[in-house]
Parts: sequence; C-alpha cells; structure tokens
Amino acid sequence: MNISEVRRRYLDFFAKRGHTIIPSAPIVPENDPTTLFTSSGMQPLIPYLLGQPHPEGSRLANSQLSFRAGDIEEVGDNRHTTFFEMLGNWSLGDYFKKEQLPWVYEFLTEELKLPRERLWVTCFAGDEAFGLPKDTESAEIWKQIGMPEERILFYDAKKNWWSRSGTPEKMPAGEPGGPDSEIFYEFTGVEHDPAFGEKCHPNCDCGRFMEIGNSVFMEYIKNADGSFGKLPKQNVDFGGGLERLAAATLDNPDVFLTDVFNAPRELLEKRSGKKYDDAEATRSFRIILDHIRAASRIFEAGVRPSNTEQGYVLRRLIRRAIREADRLGIKDPILAETAGGYTLEFGQEEEQFRKTLAQGMKKFEKYIRFTEGHGNTKNPLKWNEKPTLYLPPNEVFMLITTDGFPKELIKEMALERGLTIDWELVNELLVEHQTKSRAGAAQKFAGGLADHAEQTVRYHTAHHLLLAALRKVLGKDVHQRGSNITSERLRIDFSYGQKMTKEQIQEVEKIVNEQIATGLPVVRTDMKKEEAEKLGAEHEFGATYPDVVSVYSVGPLDRAFSIEFCGGPHVANTSELAGTFKILKEEASSAGIRRIKAVLQ
Repeated sequence: MNISEVRRRYLDFFAKRGHTIIPSAPIVPENDPTTLFTSSGMQPLIPYLLGQPHPEGSRLANSQLSFRAGDIEEVGDNRHTTFFEMLGNWSLGDYFKKEQLPWVYEFLTEELKLPRERLWVTCFAGDEAFGLPKDTESAEIWKQIGMPEERILFYDAKKNWWSRSGTPEKMPAGEPGGPDSEIFYEFTGVEHDPAFGEKCHPNCDCGRFMEIGNSVFMEYIKNADGSFGKLPKQNVDFGGGLERLAAATLDNPDVFLTDVFNAPRELLEKRSGKKYDDAEATRSFRIILDHIRAASRIFEAGVRPSNTEQGYVLRRLIRRAIREADRLGIKDPILAETAGGYTLEFGQEEEQFRKTLAQGMKKFEKYIRFTEGHGNTKNPLKWNEKPTLYLPPNEVFMLITTDGFPKELIKEMALERGLTIDWELVNELLVEHQTKSRAGAAQKFAGGLADHAEQTVRYHTAHHLLLAALRKVLGKDVHQRGSNITSERLRIDFSYGQKMTKEQIQEVEKIVNEQIATGLPVVRTDMKKEEAEKLGAEHEFGATYPDVVSVYSVGPLDRAFSIEFCGGPHVANTSELAGTFKILKEEASSAGIRRIKAVLQ
C-alpha cells in the first residue's frame, strides 16, 4: 500500500469506533513555546492525558506530523528518519487494554492485510523494586486474539515502560506512566546479522524486525514516597509510524522504498549517475531523502536557517544533506529540486554552507600546520621515524559543533593525510554536549517546569500571581519574555526598561501575598482563542495558538486576578502555596528585559 492509503484506512477504522479525528498539530508547536518540535502525537495532548477534559471528547485519533532531532545520527539505516507521521489513537479515561489490543490487531491483519505469522509483540516484565507487576493482562489478551505464546515476549522498563521522564526510577513524584505493548513486523528473507548479537529477537537492530506500533497504558502515578499508585483515570496512547506501516505492507524493510521517496530518489540517481542500491551510495541517498523532506516541512512552518533553536536544527539538516550530495558526486545545487520547492531558501543555504566548508578546510589546514613537527610528545622518536600528527580533540569538537563541519568529512580528511584523532575523547565531548542539550529539551518538554513535583507546581501558580502583580505595579506594557521553574525557586523574564525600585518590589510582594492569603480558586477553562483574547488573557510573546486554547484563571473568569493561556499544572487554590512570597533578586536579563528570582519561604 502507499502512504496515503495506510493513513486513510487507519483514520477510517478508528472513526467507525467512535473516535473524533483531530487535525495534526503543527510540527513547530503553536501553544507550547517551551519545546522546539512536535515529536509525537501524544505531545500536544499531554494536558488531557494528565486529566484535563478534551473539547472533542474521550476518544481521539489523528496522523501527527513529527520530528525528532535525536534520531539524526541514526538516519542512514533502513528505518530511522527525523521526520515522520505518527498514527495515533487515544482513550482519555474511556476504554483500556481489552478494547485497544484487539482493535490494533484487527487493523493490522484485516485492514492492512499483514500476515499474522509475521507479527510479534512485547509486554512489560514488571519491576519488583517499585512493586510494578508483570503485564500478564496484555499478554493474555494477545493470546485470546490469536497471537501464539512463543511470539509474545517480555522486556524490562528500558523497553516496555513509558513516562516522559523515562524508567520508573527517573520519574519525579506526581508523574504518570505505565507499561506498553509493542508490535513488531518480521520481514521475509532477512537473515540475522551476528554483528548485533548471537540470537535475533524483536528488539534486535539487525533489520529483520521493525517496530510498527506501540500501545501505552498510562495507569500509574508515582507517589511522594517513591512508590506507585493507580491513576483515577486510565488512558491509552497508541502510536504507529506511518512510513514503517507502509513498508510492512510491502514486506520491504526499507522505508525509503515507500512511495513518498520515489520521485526524489529517482532524481538523485539521475543527477549522481549512481543507483540507490549501490552499497557505497545507499546511506547518502537515505540521509538526503530524509533530511530534505524534514527541512521542507520545517520551512513550511515558517522557520528559516539560523544558529539557534529550530533554525539551527534546520541548518544542520541542510548541511548534512549537502555533504552527502557531495559524496554522490553532485556539486551543483540539488536540494530545492529534490524537495520540489523552496528554491531561494535552499539555494541560499547551499551557497553559504559551501563557504562554511571552505572556511572549515582553512581551519583544518591550520590545525595541521600547528601540529606538524610536534609529533607524539609522549614517546621520543627514533632518528628514522616520522612524527605522528594529532589533531587536538577540543578543536575537532569545535569544528563539528560550532562550524557545522561534518564528522564524516573530518574523518576522511584525517585519513587522507595520515593524521590521528582521539575520537574517544572527541566523542566524550560530543556526548557531554548532547546530554546537556537533551537535558534542556527534557525541561522544555515538561512545559518550562523542571518536573511536576508538588512544590514545582506551587511555584508555577506563584509565577502567574507574580506576572499579574508586576502588570499592576509597573503597567500593562509588562509581558512575560521567559521563565524557569524548579522545586527550589521560580524565575521570570519580563519586558520593562528600567531597574525596579525597592518600593515597587515591596508592592509586588505585598500583592502576591494578599492573593495567597485570600485563597482564590485556580480554574482551568478550554475556550475559543478569540474569547480568551477578549478576556485579556496573557500569552507567550510571538507564539501562535490553535482555535481552542487552555486558559488558567486565578479567581472566577469574570473578575480574575490573573488569566493566562497555559497548559498547567497548577494548585487548586492559592491557599495551597503555603508560605510568604519573597523576591530574592531583580536584575537585567538583556536590553529591555528584567529578571526576577523568587521563593515561597
């Protein structure tokens, strides 16, 4: 089947089972400036999975445009892509395992006609340390609908547990999670590669198996004492990769041989004079095909190449694609033609990166001249030995991260010149850099909150009170320009052109503490965006929002002390803030932007 047919069959299947088909959220989130890209169908629905009512009901389905920068280094094999569509269906406190698993199996075997004997499933093996039981319920349901016991396998939390924070030990108090049941397709004629282990199994990376769907059963919440209890409402979150499902219907393990890649793949073959299945060319073809498809979608969202955030990721995609085009022998502009659009944008970036390559080459040669003659200083050379030239690992790291110089190109040039690079140390620097980036992304994904611990939630509500108080004291031109909230303090950046006086700070503190003492209700309301704007709800600068938004008011809507576009979470009443609000520091953040750090004492 082609991509469009698989998508249509999926949405029709779940619409007939009472699901409202909701549109894909934008790939660059509209109502969440705290995360760079939408990475799954679940991401825009987090407030509803955490208990908020969805305006479209308790059964939802869609095909979500998704992008995951974390997979960029994996692209080049037969199944990893940065951009993909995620087919999803959700139950928000409605049905659960006994409905979900038979429906998924029916869709795969009846609608997509996948051979039953090619399907394998995995379930959660349990975690004794946290009192989390083995998911025998899901396994029994699989048996009842015809899955042979030998094709039902159990894995630990690293493979078959889901929460936003990862495995159970990493979850903060108040975080929901649960076991999942994954479905794998076994391709015909693909032999196990012993390089990936002695025995093959569904989670093996040799290419014989491919995960095509995953049902998450969100049924637990982590307690303050580290134990787990049951959620009052149990949710289902299913995700299935559209491109992977299409590949399974073709019984071909290569997602780049599905129909959406046909035209650009043929163009690359024509321009390069190489075939996609040439062993030395396949990886380059795949990287270009994925990266240009992803870049086009990001362009559609209004992003342009830059050195920060979404623009930096876009630039990295384009530059990697240019390098792989060079590998294929394509020296003229090719990206816009491959994408079928954005001629100016791709053309400018191609021209600029070729200049970057030239600059990188100059730096590379400079490093060579610097190290030439120094040799290996650890061991003295004999009279007839040539020095071994080392490139400084920190300089190699900077070439990769700052100059955008591809790692593969550095390796090639070093090999050509007989140079040695301590790649172990370079990779340590890169892993450290990536870990810091992912930590920042994880915090962003949590909605600006470091976690959903009880004290962090209190500070989130205090943050709303603070912004409203600042607007009362300093004027209506004050707006939020950034925030960071942990369990230890809150921080807000706001627009204001001068240092606050001691009296202004004291007045803001007084107003916030009055609202805490009054005990105002904190209420969430889903409403039309236009209605929220008429009420004067504060919202993120420069952000765009969907037609229906979530609004939190401190006090009743018609006379609220504070009202903001927000996804939560918050306390139910300001009296729960329990303490005296105190501003610790007020300082400049940047031109025209002030920063406050505050605590509840």
